[in-house]
Amino acid sequence: MKQGTPILISLYIVLLLPGCINPAAQKVITKEAVTLAADTIAAPTPVDTTISIAAVGDMMLGTTYPDSTALPPDSGRRSFKYALKDLQEADLTFGNLEGVLLDTGAPLAMKLKFKSKPYLFKMPEKFGDIFKDAGFDVLSVANNHTNDFGLKGRNSTVKILDSLGIHYAGLKTYPTKTFVIKGVKYGFCAFSPNSQTVSLLDIKGATDIIKELKQQSDVVIVSFHGGGEGVDFEHVPLADESYKGERRGNVTAFAHAAIDAGADVILGNGPHVSRAMELYKNRLIAYSLGNFCTYRSVSVAGVCGMAPLLKLRITKKGQFLDGRIVSYKQTHDKGLMPDTLNRASKRIKLLTETDFEQPGLIISETGAITPAVIN
Repeated sequence: MKQGTPILISLYIVLLLPGCINPAAQKVITKEAVTLAADTIAAPTPVDTTISIAAVGDMMLGTTYPDSTALPPDSGRRSFKYALKDLQEADLTFGNLEGVLLDTGAPLAMKLKFKSKPYLFKMPEKFGDIFKDAGFDVLSVANNHTNDFGLKGRNSTVKILDSLGIHYAGLKTYPTKTFVIKGVKYGFCAFSPNSQTVSLLDIKGATDIIKELKQQSDVVIVSFHGGGEGVDFEHVPLADESYKGERRGNVTAFAHAAIDAGADVILGNGPHVSRAMELYKNRLIAYSLGNFCTYRSVSVAGVCGMAPLLKLRITKKGQFLDGRIVSYKQTHDKGLMPDTLNRASKRIKLLTETDFEQPGLIISETGAITPAVIN
C-alpha cells in the first residue's frame, strides 16, 4: 500500500447461486454446491505474499479543444478528491488515459473529417501532476483518442508521464513496460483497435507479446480498449464487435488468449459503460470498467454515469484472492462522487450473472467479489 494502510481481511455473506451444468466435468452443480466461504474466516493469506491493485476505466480531465470552456473550474485539482483513499492505498493503481497531455498543437487532419462533431481530447500538460498526486502508477495509452493530436500529442504525453515516473504502454512505439514495486516485477501491456496503438485485433501478435513479458515478470497486467460504445453495448457478446463501421475486437477471445499466454489480470475499457467480470483460470477479467473521471466531454447520463473502482487482492503469482467494486458516480455539475446506493456494483453483478453461465466468481450487491467455490 502506498501510504502504509494495513490490508483488511474481509468477511463475506453466504450467497447461493442457481445450479448449472459443467460440460467439462459432466457434473450437475446444485444450489447447495456453489457457495461462498462466508460467516467463517479462512486462514488469512500472509500480507507479504499478496498484492493489492486499484483499477478504474476511462479518465479525461476536460479538454482544451476547441477552447478552454471544457476544463474544470479548479484546473482539475479536485477531480479525484473523494476517491483518493481508494486510489492511494493500493500497491499498484491503474487507469486508462483517454486523450493526450499537450498545451499547444492542432488536431490530426483526418480527425476533422468526421461528418459529426469530432470529440478530441487534449488536457493541459500540468494535468499530469493530478494523476501522479492521485496515486496512479500505470496508465494505458492505447485507445481511440491517443492519436487525436498526432505525433506531437503522443510525444508530449509520454514525455510528461516519464517526467512524473508514471508507467505506460500501448503505443506501437511503447508496446510494453516492466517495473518493480515493493520487490515485485510487473509487466504491463495495452491494446486497442486504433491507429498508432498495439493491435487488439491481432490476437496472435498480442499473445506473443504477453508470453515474452511473462518471462521477464512476476505479474503481467493487460489492458484492452475494445467493444462498442454506449448504452447499447453493456453486454459482452462473446463474438466480434464493431461500432460505426470500425472493428472493435472479440474481447472474450482476446482475454482468454491473453491469460493462456501468461496474463494475470485483464482490465478492459472503451465502451463508456461497465461490463461483466469473469474468473478464468483463477485470473480476473474486467471486461469494461466504464467511465471514471471524464469531465463534461462524454455522456454521464444513466448507466454511463456509473463509475466503478475495482480493488483486487492477488498473490505474487497472479492468482485472484478476492476483491471489491467501490461504487462512484459522475454528474456534469459535481464531477466524481461516492455512490452510497452502490449502483455500479449492482449493475456489474447483474451483467456478470446475465452474460456468463459460469463466471467463476460471485459479486454481492455491495461489491464484494469472491471466487465461486464448488464443493
